[in-house]
Amino acid sequence: MKLAIVHDYLNQRGGAERVVVAFHRMFPEAPIFTSFYVADQTFDELRDANVITSFMQRLPAIAQHYRSYLALYPFAFRAFNFSGYDLVLSSSSGWAHGIHCAPGVIHLCYCHTPARWLWDSGRYMERDNYGSLVCGALQGVLPALRRHDLAASKRPTLYLANSQVVRERIRRFYGRDAAVINPPIEVEKFSCGTAPADYYLVVSRLGGYKRVDLVIDAFNALALPLHVIGDGPLREALQAKAGPTIRFLGVLSDRELAGEYSRCRAVIFPGEEDFGIVPLEANACGRPVIAYRAGGALETVVDGVTGVFFFQPTAAELMAAVRRLQMMEFHPQVLRRHAETFSSAVFTKKMKDSVASVYEERAPRHAAAAGR
Repeated sequence: MKLAIVHDYLNQRGGAERVVVAFHRMFPEAPIFTSFYVADQTFDELRDANVITSFMQRLPAIAQHYRSYLALYPFAFRAFNFSGYDLVLSSSSGWAHGIHCAPGVIHLCYCHTPARWLWDSGRYMERDNYGSLVCGALQGVLPALRRHDLAASKRPTLYLANSQVVRERIRRFYGRDAAVINPPIEVEKFSCGTAPADYYLVVSRLGGYKRVDLVIDAFNALALPLHVIGDGPLREALQAKAGPTIRFLGVLSDRELAGEYSRCRAVIFPGEEDFGIVPLEANACGRPVIAYRAGGALETVVDGVTGVFFFQPTAAELMAAVRRLQMMEFHPQVLRRHAETFSSAVFTKKMKDSVASVYEERAPRHAAAAGR
């Protein structure tokens, strides 16, 4: 089986890019097709990969202004030729699912979410603080881009969703069903710490929808130590409102991050995410989580066992959850075992089984369609 990997763009170190790294480890000989690639802005594990980029690689300031080129992505992915492959494995939250494959090529799409800026555009623009000019420009092209995305959604042979939340979004927007395979947690990078320190921890991109602001408000009122790891457009504003018990640590290495996890009292997860890797990384270090009860947290946090929920996205609700957690006892090895059920090894087995299954089931049918 000759296989290719496709991803939207490689210019950051996020959960979707970690999935691409996992794909590369599974299929190291497979080329990775993407719209553009900035090696020093994404994971080093991809440096030995055969990364094939589109014409967008040559666009001015693409690394900094990639969102400004939204209308060009369909053309970038349409230009790739997969006629020489048996199976294409795409990793998509916007564009990669729309590739054109010849009749004999199987396309298995691992979907992180249908594009939020297309199907939930108002909330997306508000949460990331886009200006009125960008919002106005997007509204002008949104109907055409939605039509393109809906047509593109029919092309994959089979969808896989990274969570039940995303499975429901695929069903609602695309009218397609999907099996769920949760993304990999690299539990081997983490270990249970000793007795925790007194500080709480947030690990997040500092953008509006991540709701780090309500954590700042809560810990200002509680006057408890809080460490904030991450960077983003709201960092200066959040630092300006933070009290003396709150420290901003910026972006840390994997080793430094693991140390912060292992020493903290608990990790705060205040946003609504499609899945959310942070709670499971905290559990891998034997630390509980205080999470907003919505989205992917419903699949990763066991209330009273691996953490506690708060039920409204307010500082007062979060403060009550912190006080509730302080009265509870958590067992590090129980938390660790929970995280291990989402490990990279589990992900790899499920993905390889899915690839083998769809290939064995569909290959004869696709070969007949291709006239082989």
